[in-house]
Amino acid sequence: MDERQLRVLRELGELGSVTAVAEAMRVTPSAISQQLRLLQRSMPVPLTERDGRRLVLTPAGQALADAAIGVETALARARHTVDEYVEEADGAVSVAAFHSGAAAFYPLLLERLRAPGSPVLSLHDEDVAQHDFPPLTRHYDLVLAHRLDHAPPWPRTATATALLREPLDIALAAGHPLAAKPRLTPADVAGQPWITVHDGFPLMATVEAISAAAGRRVDIVHRINEITVVAEVVAAGGGIALMPRWTARPHPAVVLRPLSGLHAHRHIDVLYRPERTARRAVRTVLAELLRAAATIRGRGDAPEAGR
Repeated sequence: MDERQLRVLRELGELGSVTAVAEAMRVTPSAISQQLRLLQRSMPVPLTERDGRRLVLTPAGQALADAAIGVETALARARHTVDEYVEEADGAVSVAAFHSGAAAFYPLLLERLRAPGSPVLSLHDEDVAQHDFPPLTRHYDLVLAHRLDHAPPWPRTATATALLREPLDIALAAGHPLAAKPRLTPADVAGQPWITVHDGFPLMATVEAISAAAGRRVDIVHRINEITVVAEVVAAGGGIALMPRWTARPHPAVVLRPLSGLHAHRHIDVLYRPERTARRAVRTVLAELLRAAATIRGRGDAPEAGR
């Protein structure tokens, strides 16, 4: 039993013939007869009977046709409720992001979505390995994720909208001897003590590329994922690290220097399931993420002294 079959039965009770029902529903009489046969298979008693040349409803058929009115009414209300939900401008939108992405994007989102009638944000942090970002779209409307230039693209299970292609620089304590150089090479930095992320996380592949380019393994002394903690350890002389140029918060005792001879960038994308963007509120937040990316990019891509 489905909605269309119930509607056919209801129309037959009101119009009195298969031909009239077919004309009203703009289908062939045979299509109407087929729907009636399918409905009858699911019922233990006859729903229709012959009255001369006419097909009419039995008492059971009439009872089901009357019930169909309530079914159609409930479905219409359900569709209206869904339509209102989809077009709701101030609906709740959940966003997840890796730590440095959250620090860069969340304040801009909150600032720009303060007005009455704006989407209601639910913000979360998710520090995961690259392959674990797409599954997060099951739980959140929008997921800010990052991957390196040479990393595999995101799988088709999630739609990706590009936000930034961000340079990765070498972070040094302000008094470090290499800080006097305007640019650094893999050979310059490979022999230094390093602070890196854990295995499987983005950025680690670039550290491995530096090691390959320099022809020696780098000396990893600390494993820290949180960028703000990395900056503090760098400032304290604990080693050097890769640092994103735009999304890392500047530290007064840390300087950034670009890396020569190696493509060192990461992509920041927003991942989501296509059906989520049927909602107006989700589309609004997605648009604001794109605006926020433009703002972050506009801050300039040249490393500043003191960063």
